[in-house]
Amino acid sequence: MTITMNMIQSIGLAVILLLIGKKLRAKINFFEKYCIPSPVIGGILFAIITLILRLTGVLMFEFDTTLQTFFMTMFFTSVGFNASFKVLKKGGPKVIIFLGVATLLVVLQNAVAVGLAGVVGVHPLLALMTGSTPMTGGHGTSAAFAPTVEALGITGATTVAVAAATFGLVSGSMMGGPVANRLIIKHDLLNKKRASGSNIDEELVESGDSLLDGDKVAMAFFQILIAMGVGVYVSNLIALTGLTMPGYIGSMLVAAVIRNVSDSGAFKTPDEEIGVVGDVALNLFLAMALMTLKLWELIDLAIPMIILLVAQTVLMYLFATYITFPIMGKDYDAAVISAGHCGFGMGATPNGVANMASVAEKYEYSSVAYFVVSLVGALFIDFTNAFTITAFMNLFG
Repeated sequence: MTITMNMIQSIGLAVILLLIGKKLRAKINFFEKYCIPSPVIGGILFAIITLILRLTGVLMFEFDTTLQTFFMTMFFTSVGFNASFKVLKKGGPKVIIFLGVATLLVVLQNAVAVGLAGVVGVHPLLALMTGSTPMTGGHGTSAAFAPTVEALGITGATTVAVAAATFGLVSGSMMGGPVANRLIIKHDLLNKKRASGSNIDEELVESGDSLLDGDKVAMAFFQILIAMGVGVYVSNLIALTGLTMPGYIGSMLVAAVIRNVSDSGAFKTPDEEIGVVGDVALNLFLAMALMTLKLWELIDLAIPMIILLVAQTVLMYLFATYITFPIMGKDYDAAVISAGHCGFGMGATPNGVANMASVAEKYEYSSVAYFVVSLVGALFIDFTNAFTITAFMNLFG
């Protein structure tokens, strides 16, 4: 028996799972202690139930994920509104540094994959499909590169890449919060940040009444939707150049333009309300993405692939703890960035942002971390990752 849910029913279920995740996080100390995001809790719980029902032949689900893409675009558009020159002046250098750190991880992910290929007895190109292609690249990059590998005679490359991306999505979401939590407690980072007296987040928060303002909430939605609409044309223009980039990039760029025009005094952008709308969109997107995970694809992985994926998980943990954190400054922002790096370094940028949101919910917001991880994860890393994957494919093809 198959239950088919349309667009409205699918998002309705996602909301229910999100609320269940929030309730479980509040009730179960483990989730709160280790900063596991609410949509991850509810979404993965449903994915596990779906897996059991499918394997036992009892029930299957089919979802209309149209709104998943919509809310993903809405979230990234809200992130684009953070790209003001005022923020860039303070966080810009860290963007460059973090891009270098993230690119180093990409190289190591591929090196570990092809390095273990001989040990586990698989072709290097098949092993490469458990490297940065599904990890840093996620499902999108997997879908783009795996067919090329199969065309070279490597059977099963697409299945391995997609399954590895699913594995990374789950493990990266579960790892980020605990990594940051451990670093914050071990080094007493929150108190050190507050004692330093230098807080970019406070500088970026406007003074004034924080009561709910319907007009500001409406304007936040209007500006985001305008940026999303115009951004489609920008993305189409970018596509004409032959570059392969996420569809939401155009909307992010338009949002950044709107934000900086707003900073000039031409009109007002409701920053706080846009942030709230973005948070809602992120939670809904993640709940839908995780509840529709096809966990049964992981069962089809052979033991060698599982070994390769475990190696990637260990690499990510060690890298975030001993490379990302120290290089990004060994402070509170660096710890939050490390959480975000676990998310997008093993799956997708929204998961990285969800990891950071989970940490912020327990401790304190870090606009530097949000800006740096979102910008690098959503834009720049796609270039360096694609170049690196291509280099490895040519080297071992």
